Amino acid sequence: MSQVIVVASGKGGTGKTTVSTSLALALVRKQNKVLVIDCDSGMRGTDMMLGITDRLVYDLSDVVSGTCDLDDALYECTGASGLFTLAAPVSAEDEISPQVMKQFITNHKNDYDYVIVDAPAGVGSGFEGAAIAADRALIVVNTEPTSIRGGVNIREKLTQMGITDVRLVINRFDKERFIATRLYDDLDQVIDTVGVRLIGLVPEDVRISALAQRGLLATNWASSSVVFDSIAQRLTGDNIPLTIKL
Repeated sequence: MSQVIVVASGKGGTGKTTVSTSLALALVRKQNKVLVIDCDSGMRGTDMMLGITDRLVYDLSDVVSGTCDLDDALYECTGASGLFTLAAPVSAEDEISPQVMKQFITNHKNDYDYVIVDAPAGVGSGFEGAAIAADRALIVVNTEPTSIRGGVNIREKLTQMGITDVRLVINRFDKERFIATRLYDDLDQVIDTVGVRLIGLVPEDVRISALAQRGLLATNWASSSVVFDSIAQRLTGDNIPLTIKL
């Protein structure tokens, strides 16, 4: 049975899109068929990270407006058979309404094992459209107060929408910086503040950031990729221990 997972953050710059695409790749490595829907109208990035920008002609707005068929706007990721992406509109003015997004995802989700929806940062109408059809949610935060506050806002909005299967991803974690800044006593305080159970702690990794920006995530390996494999295993029901050491 297909699952729809929205990946969200309360502010920009957390690495949410990198988490979305890296998780999708990890799920494909487990022999799943995956669709990534970019809902960040005007700020789309999944096409770049998955290396399909040069081939991109149509996007989500073209499909819902009837300009093209869905198959014309679906792009399979080179180097990752079974991973497809649907780009966000290039203009924020073409943002898809929540009602249309819900109908669209409901109509097509069963063609995939997983649908990963990359939400725009914050809790505006774009977020609602991205989350409206979700079965589960991942909140992406960094260990800084503005990001944590944003994560709380996302959690509260998800609760209002009736989405209760929510997990936390702490991304771009730098142990030395975390200890030096003394913003929090420990990671448990971060988790407790957001109020969401942790599913993954992703270390700061310059290589994965560089690969993402060059569109090479699918064809090159970075050390933090193993973390996304573990997150994918937890999402699919495997009992993978999650230990935090500082």
